[in-house]
Amino acid sequence: MYSKNVPSGFPRGFLWGGATAANQVEGAWNIAGKGISTAEVVKRSTNRKDFTMNQITKQSLTAAINDSSTTTYPKRRGVDFYHHYKEDIKLFAEMGFKAYRLSIAWTRIFPNGDEAEPNEQGLLFYDHAFETCCKYGIEPVVTISHYEMPLGLTLKNNGWAARETINEYTKFTKVLFERYRGIVKYWLTFNEINAAVWGFNGTGALDDDLPNDQKMQLRYQALHHQFIASALAVLQCHKLDPEAKIGCMLARMQTYAKTPAPLDVRAAQLQDQLNLFFTDVQVRGEYPNYMNRYFYDNGIELKFAADDEEILAKGKVDYLSFSYYMSTVTADDNNITKATGNFALGEANPYLTSSEWGWQIDPVGLRIALNELWDRYQIPLFIVENGLGAVDELTPDRKIHDDYRIDYLRKHIIQMKEAIQDGVELIGYTTWGPIDLISASTSEMAKRYGFIYVDQDDEGRGSLTRIRKDSFYWFKKVIASNGREV
Repeated sequence: MYSKNVPSGFPRGFLWGGATAANQVEGAWNIAGKGISTAEVVKRSTNRKDFTMNQITKQSLTAAINDSSTTTYPKRRGVDFYHHYKEDIKLFAEMGFKAYRLSIAWTRIFPNGDEAEPNEQGLLFYDHAFETCCKYGIEPVVTISHYEMPLGLTLKNNGWAARETINEYTKFTKVLFERYRGIVKYWLTFNEINAAVWGFNGTGALDDDLPNDQKMQLRYQALHHQFIASALAVLQCHKLDPEAKIGCMLARMQTYAKTPAPLDVRAAQLQDQLNLFFTDVQVRGEYPNYMNRYFYDNGIELKFAADDEEILAKGKVDYLSFSYYMSTVTADDNNITKATGNFALGEANPYLTSSEWGWQIDPVGLRIALNELWDRYQIPLFIVENGLGAVDELTPDRKIHDDYRIDYLRKHIIQMKEAIQDGVELIGYTTWGPIDLISASTSEMAKRYGFIYVDQDDEGRGSLTRIRKDSFYWFKKVIASNGREV
C-alpha cells in the first residue's frame, strides 16, 4: 500500500506579501533624471469598465508628449511611493510581510533606453528601497518590466517590434543583476507577458494604422523578441548571481466550456492553449506544436534568428508566477453575453458573482488553475497578483470597513490551501495591491485594492495620507498564523 502525508497548511517560509508596479505607485515621473515611459502616455479612462488600457495611437502619443499633465495621465503621479517608500514599507512590515513584489522603472535607469551608462540617481532610489525591505526582513520580488518601457525605444525602434530592443533590455538586466547580486533573490522578466497580444501596453509598439492581420503579425513578432530577451536574462542571472531565482509571469485566464457539447469543449481548450502558450515557451523552452496551426490559420510568420531556438532551450525559467483575478466561459458560437476582466472576454458565468467592474469572482477557479499549472510544468508556482478592486468609503471617523475585500481574499486563500493539499508546490502569495494605487486598466484612483487607503481622488486631489483599512488588520493575522487563521 502507498501512502504519503498530505500537507496540512502553508509551508514554512511561505512568502506572504503584496505587489505593486512602479508606474502605478511611484510618481516622480520627471525628476532625478527619469525619462518618460510608455505607461505615462496612457490617459485616464472615463469608463470604469473599459479595461482596454486606452490603446495608444500615433495621434494620442503626440498629444501626450506635448502635455505635462498628471491629471490627464495619472500614472505620472502614482501615489508618490517615491517619496513615501519608507513609510509604506514600514506599514507592510507592520502587517508582517515576508515579501514585497515591486518593479523597477526602466526609465529611472536608462531614461531613453539607449544610453551607454545607467542613471545613478535612479539606481540609488532602488538601493534605498531594498535597504528598507532588508531592515524589516522583507524579501524583494522584482519585476524587471511591468507594463512600461522607455518611450524613447518606441520612438526609435517601435518598441519590441524591433529585434534591437532585445539588446537594450539585456543591457538593463545586466546592470540590475550586478547591482543587486545577493540582495534580490527573486526576479520576474516580464509582467503578464501575454499582454503583448493586446498591443501597445505590452509591446510598446504603435500599430493603430495596421489592418488586423498585420497587427497580430507585429504583436507576435514583438512577443518573440520578448521571449528571447527573457531567456537571455535568465542566462545572465544564472551566471551573475547563481543563488537567485528568475521566473516568468502569466495573466492566468481559467476558461470553462459553456456546455458539454464537444465543440464548446474544444473552444475552451483552444482558449486555454492560447493562454498557456506563453508559459510553454518560457518553462519548456520551445514553441508548442499546437501554435503551428494557429499561426498558419492567422497568416503569422515569425522571424527567428539562427540561434533563437537554442537560446529558448537554454534560458528556461526557475519558477512560474501568475496573476489570477477571475475565470471566464467560452463557447463555439459568438452569441454570448460578455463578461469583462483582466484581458478576459468570455461569457458571463451564471454561477458566479461579479465585482463592481464586472470581474467574475471564482475562488475555486484558482485551485483549478494551480492544479493545472502544477500538473503541466512541475516547477514551483508563485501567485504574484490576486485582489479585489472596489470603491472604498472613508467614514467620518476615518475608517474603511472593507469586509467585501476580506471575504474575497479569504475565499481565495482557502482554495490555495486546498491546492497545496492536492500536492501543488506553491511558494508565495503577493496580493494586488497592498496599498491603493493607480489602476492599470483605467488609470483611475477610485478602483482601490489596498489594505492601506491613500487619500487621493481621480483628479489627484488629496493629502496622500495613508490609512489602515479593516483588511490591514485581518491580513496581519493571516500572515502571523501562516494562513491558519483566515
